[in-house]
Amino acid sequence: MTIEHASVHVARKPWGVADLHPWSGIDGSGDAVGELWFRRPDKSAPDPALLLKLLFTSEPLSVQVHPDDAFARSIGLPNGKTEAWYILAATADAQVAVGLKRHLTTEELRAAIGDGSIAALAQWRSVAKDDIIFVPAGTIHAVGAGIVLAEIQQHSDATFRLFDYGRQRQLHEDSAVAVSDAGPAQAQADLRRLTDARTALTANPHFVLERIDLRANSRWLLNAKRETWILVIDGHATIGSISASVGDAVFAEADRADIEVGPAGMSGLVAYPGPDPTMSLLEETGEHMTKSAGASAAREPKPKETVEAQT
Repeated sequence: MTIEHASVHVARKPWGVADLHPWSGIDGSGDAVGELWFRRPDKSAPDPALLLKLLFTSEPLSVQVHPDDAFARSIGLPNGKTEAWYILAATADAQVAVGLKRHLTTEELRAAIGDGSIAALAQWRSVAKDDIIFVPAGTIHAVGAGIVLAEIQQHSDATFRLFDYGRQRQLHEDSAVAVSDAGPAQAQADLRRLTDARTALTANPHFVLERIDLRANSRWLLNAKRETWILVIDGHATIGSISASVGDAVFAEADRADIEVGPAGMSGLVAYPGPDPTMSLLEETGEHMTKSAGASAAREPKPKETVEAQT
Protein backbone atom coordinates (compact mmCIF):
# COMPACT_ATOMS: atom_id res chain seq x y z
CA MET A 1 0.00 0.00 0.00
CA THR A 2 1.62 3.22 -1.18
CA ILE A 3 0.84 6.92 -1.38
CA GLU A 4 4.06 8.92 -1.88
CA HIS A 5 5.13 12.46 -2.68
CA ALA A 6 7.36 11.83 -5.69
CA SER A 7 10.98 12.95 -5.52
CA VAL A 8 12.42 15.08 -8.33
CA HIS A 9 15.49 14.24 -10.40
CA VAL A 10 16.94 17.30 -12.17
CA ALA A 11 18.52 16.80 -15.61
CA ARG A 12 20.68 19.69 -16.83
CA LYS A 13 20.57 20.01 -20.64
CA PRO A 14 22.10 22.47 -23.13
CA TRP A 15 18.62 23.07 -24.59
CA GLY A 16 17.04 23.69 -21.17
CA VAL A 17 15.89 26.87 -19.43
CA ALA A 18 16.85 29.02 -16.46
CA ASP A 19 13.38 29.77 -15.06
CA LEU A 20 11.09 26.82 -14.28
CA HIS A 21 8.36 28.87 -12.59
CA PRO A 22 5.60 27.93 -11.76
CA TRP A 23 6.48 24.25 -12.13
CA SER A 24 9.53 24.31 -9.89
CA GLY A 25 11.66 26.67 -7.82
CA ILE A 26 14.88 25.06 -9.03
CA ASP A 27 17.41 27.62 -10.29
CA GLY A 28 18.63 26.93 -13.82
CA SER A 29 20.43 30.25 -14.33
CA GLY A 30 23.90 28.75 -13.95
CA ASP A 31 23.26 25.45 -15.69
CA ALA A 32 20.06 25.15 -17.70
CA VAL A 33 17.44 22.60 -16.63
CA GLY A 34 15.94 20.53 -19.43
CA GLU A 35 14.01 17.83 -17.60
CA LEU A 36 12.50 17.00 -14.24
CA TRP A 37 11.97 13.28 -13.67
CA PHE A 38 9.52 12.18 -10.99
CA ARG A 39 10.63 9.13 -9.03
CA ARG A 40 9.62 7.12 -6.01
CA PRO A 41 11.42 8.53 -2.97
CA ASP A 42 12.71 5.11 -1.89
CA LYS A 43 15.59 4.35 -4.24
CA SER A 44 15.34 0.66 -3.39
CA ALA A 45 11.71 0.46 -4.52
CA PRO A 46 11.04 -1.42 -7.77
CA ASP A 47 11.03 0.70 -10.91
CA PRO A 48 7.49 1.66 -11.92
CA ALA A 49 6.22 0.66 -15.36
CA LEU A 50 5.79 4.34 -16.27
CA LEU A 51 8.00 7.41 -16.11
CA LEU A 52 6.59 10.91 -15.65
CA LYS A 53 8.67 13.93 -16.70
CA LEU A 54 8.49 17.66 -17.29
CA LEU A 55 10.49 19.04 -20.25
CA PHE A 56 11.55 22.68 -20.74
CA THR A 57 12.99 23.70 -24.12
CA SER A 58 14.83 26.85 -25.17
CA GLU A 59 16.22 25.09 -28.27
CA PRO A 60 14.91 22.21 -30.38
CA LEU A 61 15.66 18.69 -29.19
CA SER A 62 17.17 16.09 -31.50
CA VAL A 63 15.11 14.35 -34.16
CA GLN A 64 14.78 10.87 -32.68
CA VAL A 65 12.90 7.61 -32.51
CA HIS A 66 12.28 4.99 -29.82
CA PRO A 67 12.12 1.19 -30.19
CA ASP A 68 9.10 -1.00 -29.56
CA ASP A 69 9.15 -3.76 -26.96
CA ALA A 70 10.28 -6.48 -29.36
CA PHE A 71 13.31 -4.57 -30.66
CA ALA A 72 14.25 -3.34 -27.20
CA ARG A 73 14.27 -6.87 -25.83
CA SER A 74 16.34 -8.07 -28.79
CA ILE A 75 19.14 -5.74 -27.63
CA GLY A 76 18.85 -6.62 -23.96
CA LEU A 77 16.47 -3.87 -22.75
CA PRO A 78 13.36 -4.70 -20.70
CA ASN A 79 10.91 -2.77 -22.89
CA GLY A 80 10.54 -0.14 -25.57
CA LYS A 81 9.28 3.40 -25.30
CA THR A 82 5.87 4.70 -26.30
CA GLU A 83 5.11 8.17 -24.93
CA ALA A 84 2.59 11.00 -24.87
CA TRP A 85 3.06 14.75 -24.39
CA TYR A 86 0.70 17.22 -22.75
CA ILE A 87 1.59 20.82 -23.62
CA LEU A 88 1.65 22.92 -20.45
CA ALA A 89 2.93 26.12 -22.09
CA ALA A 90 4.13 27.14 -25.54
CA THR A 91 5.31 30.27 -27.29
CA ALA A 92 3.30 31.50 -30.27
CA ASP A 93 5.70 29.90 -32.77
CA ALA A 94 6.31 26.63 -30.90
CA GLN A 95 6.26 23.42 -32.94
CA VAL A 96 6.71 19.69 -32.57
CA ALA A 97 7.38 17.08 -35.23
CA VAL A 98 5.52 13.77 -35.27
CA GLY A 99 6.08 11.43 -38.20
CA LEU A 100 7.29 12.32 -41.68
CA LYS A 101 5.70 14.22 -44.56
CA ARG A 102 5.86 11.14 -46.78
CA HIS A 103 6.94 7.52 -46.69
CA LEU A 104 10.66 6.92 -47.14
CA THR A 105 12.37 3.76 -48.30
CA THR A 106 15.17 2.38 -46.15
CA GLU A 107 17.70 3.85 -48.56
CA GLU A 108 15.99 7.27 -48.53
CA LEU A 109 15.87 7.28 -44.73
CA ARG A 110 19.58 6.46 -44.49
CA ALA A 111 20.37 9.22 -46.96
CA ALA A 112 18.23 11.74 -45.05
CA ILE A 113 20.02 10.90 -41.80
CA GLY A 114 23.38 11.14 -43.54
CA ASP A 115 22.85 14.57 -45.06
CA GLY A 116 20.68 16.03 -42.28
CA SER A 117 17.59 16.52 -44.45
CA ILE A 118 15.55 14.33 -42.09
CA ALA A 119 14.70 17.45 -40.00
CA ALA A 120 13.03 19.07 -43.00
CA LEU A 121 11.22 15.84 -43.93
CA ALA A 122 9.67 15.60 -40.45
CA GLN A 123 6.03 16.68 -40.19
CA TRP A 124 6.15 19.80 -38.02
CA ARG A 125 3.00 21.24 -36.47
CA SER A 126 2.20 24.16 -34.21
CA VAL A 127 1.26 23.42 -30.62
CA ALA A 128 -0.56 25.37 -27.94
CA LYS A 129 -1.37 24.94 -24.26
CA ASP A 130 -3.44 21.82 -23.46
CA ASP A 131 -2.62 20.00 -26.71
CA ILE A 132 -2.05 16.26 -26.37
CA ILE A 133 0.33 14.38 -28.69
CA PHE A 134 0.64 10.59 -28.74
CA VAL A 135 3.99 9.23 -29.95
CA PRO A 136 4.00 5.44 -30.44
CA ALA A 137 7.30 3.59 -30.54
CA GLY A 138 8.77 3.74 -34.04
CA THR A 139 7.47 7.25 -34.76
CA ILE A 140 10.16 9.74 -35.80
CA HIS A 141 9.63 12.88 -33.72
CA ALA A 142 11.12 16.03 -32.22
CA VAL A 143 10.22 18.76 -29.74
CA GLY A 144 10.90 22.35 -30.78
CA ALA A 145 11.92 25.37 -28.72
CA GLY A 146 9.68 27.39 -26.42
CA ILE A 147 7.72 24.50 -24.92
CA VAL A 148 6.94 23.19 -21.46
CA LEU A 149 5.39 19.74 -21.58
CA ALA A 150 4.52 16.84 -19.34
CA GLU A 151 5.55 13.47 -20.72
CA ILE A 152 4.31 10.07 -19.69
CA GLN A 153 6.17 7.10 -21.15
CA GLN A 154 7.13 3.51 -20.69
CA HIS A 155 9.99 3.39 -18.22
CA SER A 156 12.87 3.39 -20.70
CA ASP A 157 15.60 5.72 -21.90
CA ALA A 158 16.10 3.96 -25.25
CA THR A 159 16.50 6.80 -27.75
CA PHE A 160 18.05 6.70 -31.22
CA ARG A 161 19.06 10.09 -32.67
CA LEU A 162 18.71 10.85 -36.39
CA PHE A 163 19.67 14.56 -36.33
CA ASP A 164 21.06 16.76 -33.54
CA TYR A 165 21.52 20.33 -34.83
CA GLY A 166 25.30 20.13 -34.81
CA ARG A 167 25.65 19.30 -31.11
CA GLN A 168 28.34 16.73 -31.88
CA ARG A 169 26.54 13.87 -30.17
CA GLN A 170 26.45 10.42 -31.66
CA LEU A 171 23.75 9.58 -34.18
CA HIS A 172 22.32 6.04 -34.26
CA GLU A 173 21.67 5.44 -37.94
CA ASP A 174 21.48 1.65 -37.97
CA SER A 175 19.20 1.36 -34.95
CA ALA A 176 17.04 4.29 -36.07
CA VAL A 177 16.52 2.75 -39.49
CA ALA A 178 15.73 -0.63 -37.92
CA VAL A 179 12.97 0.68 -35.63
CA SER A 180 11.47 3.59 -37.59
CA ASP A 181 8.06 3.60 -39.18
CA ALA A 182 9.39 6.02 -41.79
CA GLY A 183 6.17 7.70 -42.82
CA PRO A 184 3.34 9.93 -41.62
CA ALA A 185 2.19 9.46 -38.04
CA GLN A 186 -1.00 7.61 -37.27
CA ALA A 187 -4.07 9.74 -36.64
CA GLN A 188 -4.55 10.95 -33.09
CA ALA A 189 -7.49 9.38 -31.29
CA ASP A 190 -10.30 11.64 -30.08
CA LEU A 191 -10.48 12.65 -26.44
CA ARG A 192 -12.97 10.64 -24.39
CA ARG A 193 -15.05 12.26 -21.67
CA LEU A 194 -15.31 9.73 -18.84
CA THR A 195 -17.20 11.86 -16.30
CA ASP A 196 -17.73 15.57 -15.70
CA ALA A 197 -14.37 15.62 -13.92
CA ARG A 198 -12.35 13.15 -16.02
CA THR A 199 -11.20 13.17 -19.66
CA ALA A 200 -9.17 10.36 -21.20
CA LEU A 201 -6.52 12.04 -23.32
CA THR A 202 -5.01 8.83 -24.67
CA ALA A 203 -5.48 5.13 -23.93
CA ASN A 204 -3.18 2.49 -25.36
CA PRO A 205 -1.76 -0.90 -24.32
CA HIS A 206 1.04 0.78 -22.34
CA PHE A 207 -0.75 3.55 -20.42
CA VAL A 208 -3.82 5.69 -19.97
CA LEU A 209 -3.39 9.44 -19.56
CA GLU A 210 -6.29 11.46 -18.17
CA ARG A 211 -6.91 15.07 -17.28
CA ILE A 212 -8.92 15.62 -14.11
CA ASP A 213 -10.66 18.88 -13.18
CA LEU A 214 -11.93 18.84 -9.60
CA ARG A 215 -14.17 21.65 -8.43
CA ALA A 216 -13.31 23.91 -5.50
CA ASN A 217 -13.70 22.47 -1.98
CA SER A 218 -14.85 19.09 -3.26
CA ARG A 219 -13.83 15.73 -1.81
CA TRP A 220 -12.95 12.59 -3.71
CA LEU A 221 -11.83 9.04 -3.09
CA LEU A 222 -8.78 7.87 -5.05
CA ASN A 223 -8.82 4.10 -5.56
CA ALA A 224 -5.40 3.32 -7.05
CA LYS A 225 -5.42 -0.44 -7.48
CA ARG A 226 -2.52 -0.22 -9.93
CA GLU A 227 0.46 2.10 -10.29
CA THR A 228 -0.93 5.63 -10.59
CA TRP A 229 0.78 9.00 -11.10
CA ILE A 230 -0.90 12.34 -10.40
CA LEU A 231 0.69 15.62 -11.52
CA VAL A 232 -0.94 18.84 -10.32
CA ILE A 233 -1.09 21.38 -13.16
CA ASP A 234 -3.38 23.97 -11.55
CA GLY A 235 -4.74 24.69 -8.08
CA HIS A 236 -4.14 22.66 -4.95
CA ALA A 237 -5.34 19.52 -3.19
CA THR A 238 -4.42 17.33 -0.26
CA ILE A 239 -4.02 13.74 -1.44
CA GLY A 240 -3.95 11.45 1.57
CA SER A 241 -1.66 13.48 3.83
CA ILE A 242 0.30 15.03 0.92
CA SER A 243 -0.16 18.73 0.20
CA ALA A 244 0.12 18.98 -3.58
CA SER A 245 0.34 22.20 -5.62
CA VAL A 246 1.36 23.05 -9.18
CA GLY A 247 4.36 20.95 -10.22
CA ASP A 248 3.96 18.34 -7.46
CA ALA A 249 3.56 14.69 -8.33
CA VAL A 250 2.10 11.85 -6.27
CA PHE A 251 2.66 8.12 -6.77
CA ALA A 252 0.04 5.65 -5.55
CA GLU A 253 -0.27 1.90 -5.85
CA ALA A 254 -2.60 -0.68 -4.27
CA ASP A 255 -3.99 2.00 -1.98
CA ARG A 256 -6.93 4.30 -1.34
CA ALA A 257 -6.83 7.92 -0.22
CA ASP A 258 -9.17 10.85 0.04
CA ILE A 259 -8.53 13.98 -1.98
CA GLU A 260 -9.54 17.29 -0.45
CA VAL A 261 -9.57 20.02 -3.08
CA GLY A 262 -8.61 23.60 -2.24
CA PRO A 263 -10.71 26.75 -2.71
CA ALA A 264 -9.32 27.35 -6.21
CA GLY A 265 -10.07 23.82 -7.41
CA MET A 266 -7.46 21.43 -8.77
CA SER A 267 -6.57 20.21 -12.25
CA GLY A 268 -4.11 17.43 -12.86
CA LEU A 269 -2.83 14.74 -15.14
CA VAL A 270 -3.32 11.13 -14.07
CA ALA A 271 -1.47 8.22 -15.66
CA TYR A 272 -1.61 4.47 -15.06
CA PRO A 273 -0.99 1.28 -17.07
CA GLY A 274 -3.31 0.59 -20.01
CA PRO A 275 -5.09 -0.44 -22.03
CA ASP A 276 -8.39 0.94 -20.76
CA PRO A 277 -9.53 3.70 -18.40
CA THR A 278 -10.26 2.57 -14.85
CA MET A 279 -13.73 3.87 -14.10
CA SER A 280 -13.45 3.18 -10.36
CA LEU A 281 -10.29 5.27 -10.00
CA LEU A 282 -11.96 8.44 -8.72
CA GLU A 283 -15.22 8.87 -6.85
CA GLU A 284 -16.68 12.08 -5.46
CA THR A 285 -17.81 11.87 -1.85
CA GLY A 286 -19.28 14.35 0.58
CA GLU A 287 -18.04 12.36 3.55
CA HIS A 288 -14.64 12.59 5.21
CA MET A 289 -12.80 9.43 4.16
CA THR A 290 -10.31 7.58 6.34
CA LYS A 291 -6.75 8.51 5.44
CA SER A 292 -4.77 5.90 3.54
CA ALA A 293 -2.68 3.63 5.73
CA GLY A 294 0.20 4.40 3.42
CA ALA A 295 -0.21 8.14 3.93
CA SER A 296 -1.19 8.44 7.58
CA ALA A 297 1.91 10.28 8.68
CA ALA A 298 2.06 14.03 9.25
CA ARG A 299 1.97 16.28 6.19
CA GLU A 300 5.13 15.78 4.19
CA PRO A 301 7.74 18.37 3.26
CA LYS A 302 8.68 19.02 -0.34
CA PRO A 303 10.48 15.99 -1.86
CA LYS A 304 14.24 15.99 -2.18
CA GLU A 305 15.83 16.72 -5.53
CA THR A 306 18.68 14.91 -7.23
CA VAL A 307 20.70 16.54 -9.96
CA GLU A 308 22.16 15.12 -13.16
CA ALA A 309 25.11 16.85 -14.78
CA GLN A 310 24.62 18.56 -18.13
CA THR A 311 24.57 16.17 -21.07
